[in-house]
Parts: sequence; structure tokens; C-alpha cells
Amino acid sequence: MKNIVIFASGSGSNAENIADYFKDSKTVKITAVFTNNANAGVISKMEKFGIPCVVFTKEDFKSREYFTIKLYQYRPDLIVLAGFLWLIPNYLVNAYPNKIINIHPALLPKFGGKGMYGMHVHEAVKAANETETGITIHYVNTKFDDGKIIFQAKTILTEQDTPETIAQKIHELEMNNFPVEIEQILSKVN
Repeated sequence: MKNIVIFASGSGSNAENIADYFKDSKTVKITAVFTNNANAGVISKMEKFGIPCVVFTKEDFKSREYFTIKLYQYRPDLIVLAGFLWLIPNYLVNAYPNKIINIHPALLPKFGGKGMYGMHVHEAVKAANETETGITIHYVNTKFDDGKIIFQAKTILTEQDTPETIAQKIHELEMNNFPVEIEQILSKVN
């Protein structure tokens, strides 16, 4: 059995999709969701799956000793960032080399970095008059959106697209691809 721990900060639509995808799996289990937001929608979404949520503070996250012990209790083979907005600290990247992945709502290296999340990304894509955009799944390192790219999926944009319609297209790509790619990545994790 391979264990996943999901990190999420918001509504939890990606986390819910991942949980739904693996709910009957005999080989993959989501052991916990870690969130830095006590009011995150992901908390209520995980209740129906019986997945525990661990709420933590900035101080908890900065404490190598505390956070490493807390996370280790859930024995993650893979840590999946699904709408998690904080930079992962060095100690965690070093403790889980090539075992932390993130999904980004653009085709990196374009439209990545600090502050580039959610509608900020879609607005920047629209402002740049891009003809395509997509999602990027990548390994996490010590910089925002900078790790080795694992997978990208693209969608075509038209002049009529708005940041809102771009968001819908990206959401569809995330729902269709993220769980499948997680399964592929897990098959290579030892």
C-alpha cells in the first residue's frame, strides 16, 4: 500500500477529486490532508471519505522537529500539493526528495512564481494574449514552481476566453489528469 498525504489551503476541489479517484484502491491510500487554513473547504470535503485533516500554523510549519514528526505519523510515500499556497521549507524538500509534487494552473515556466495562483494566473494568461495554456505537474524544490516538470496538458484559448472561462478549462484538465498522473508517479516510488 502506498500512502499519500495531500497539502491544501482552500476549497479542496483537487483533493476531493483525488480522494474520489483512490477511494476504492487496493494499492493507494490517502492517509491525511494537511491544511494551513482552519476554515478551508477541504476539511468538510474530506469528512465523507473518512480522511483526517491536520490543521497547522506557520510556526508549526517552520518547526522542523514538530512538523516532521507530525507528518511522519501518516507515513507518506508521496506528498501532493493540491492548491497549497506556502513555499515548502528546505528541511521538508530534503526529507522527501522527489516525493513532493505540485500542480500549477499554467504551462510552466510561464506564469509561475510567488503570488501566481488561482485567478492571478488566469488573468496573467489572458493579459498576455496567450493562444494556449494548461496545467503543469512538477516535483517541488525550494523555490515556487521551479521543480522538474513531470507532466503538462494543454488547452487552446480563443480571443473570447475570459479569466473565468480559462479557469473552467484548467479545472477540467486538473480533474481529468491529476489523479491519473499521481497513480503513475506512485508506481515509480519505492
